[in-house]
Amino acid sequence: MKRHLNHVLKTHFNIKHFFIIASICLLSCKAQKSANSTVGEHIDGLTLIEHQNFTNIDSFETRVIRDTKTLGKFYKQINKTRKPGLPVPMVDFSKDMLILVCLGEQHGEKTIQLSKLKETDQEMLIALDVQNISIEEEISIQPVYFPFYLYKMPLVDKAVVFQKIEE
Repeated sequence: MKRHLNHVLKTHFNIKHFFIIASICLLSCKAQKSANSTVGEHIDGLTLIEHQNFTNIDSFETRVIRDTKTLGKFYKQINKTRKPGLPVPMVDFSKDMLILVCLGEQHGEKTIQLSKLKETDQEMLIALDVQNISIEEEISIQPVYFPFYLYKMPLVDKAVVFQKIEE
């Protein structure tokens, strides 16, 4: 009985320490994430609906898509080199609009963050922060990517202007 009690106490002690260490790790990860974010504020309702690292678009481009026809043209362009092609997402353009970001040729894998810098009655200024995804040190040859990101957000009747944040 005493042996069983010692085992239970040791197990309880180990589990307690595990949860404390796990909590500290999770909190430190969130702190790092918020420290790396851009200076702008969060964009309400912004949702990433598509991300691909390989497209046939070789230059940087940002675009606001407000109708099905324009969205179809974009997917027709990127599906030229894909078999089978990517399906065109279904979007209710009476409620939502899309923000398309094509990064062009990138050496190494990247990620982006969008944030609202300023908003007036006529326009919304969105910051585009491009960040590297964990680069292995001492790698002389990095893979080449041609990524695009497609975000959905609530429809706004304003001009949307993008400002790329340089590192």
